[in-house]
Amino acid sequence: MMFVPCIMREEKALDAALDAFSQRLNDLKQSIGQTLQKLEAGHEHMSWPSLLDSFALLSGQLNNLLRVLKNEKTPLLRNRVTLPLLLSPERDEQLVRLTEGRVPAFAHDLVPHYLRTKHDPMVEERLQMVESKAASISADAAQKQVTAMNKVVNNLLDTIQQSREDWESESARAQLSQTSSVADTQLLIAAIGTGKGLKSGPSARQAPAPMPAPAPVQMPQVNKAPSSIKTNIKANIQTHPYK
Repeated sequence: MMFVPCIMREEKALDAALDAFSQRLNDLKQSIGQTLQKLEAGHEHMSWPSLLDSFALLSGQLNNLLRVLKNEKTPLLRNRVTLPLLLSPERDEQLVRLTEGRVPAFAHDLVPHYLRTKHDPMVEERLQMVESKAASISADAAQKQVTAMNKVVNNLLDTIQQSREDWESESARAQLSQTSSVADTQLLIAAIGTGKGLKSGPSARQAPAPMPAPAPVQMPQVNKAPSSIKTNIKANIQTHPYK
């Protein structure tokens, strides 16, 4: 009789964990559907930041899903066994409604896929090939490849960071360089060139009156010397002893 309360308590914990898991899974499913719709229908108008935001949302929802599974209050689902209660090739309307039209019937050919607890055989084969190839590489060769890959990734990160810093500095420089107004400049040019926008009236500053033109200066007239003086001067020059 003591096992009945423990079983009931465990069943309640399992139901609560499955409800939380189902809610997180539905959120993830909706986000995946929205992302696929963006990629298929609106890829021409979709920007790279918008795509990154979609993947960031998917990553966060996956982390929430794993957090629910790793919660200490969540029972270990691997200890639970799922068995089909009914297999039928006929169409099941309730199953169609629960799966949103993806599974019309729970037939014998679908059971191995939907109740699988291991990877798909093709996936397992490819995974084994990759693991075998990785095991055949020596430790030195693997370390060299890791070092080369880290170098490539670091160079790529440095390039992205430098490009981001250059873009931010150019944006800041463009904002700081705008220290004048084109409209004000045009108003000043119009006011200086054509007087547009200047007020006219008694309160306005009067323009200076033009200065009067200076009167012409009359030079004094010099009377010519009489001809007798010229003759005397000429005669004296000719009789000068130091000619």
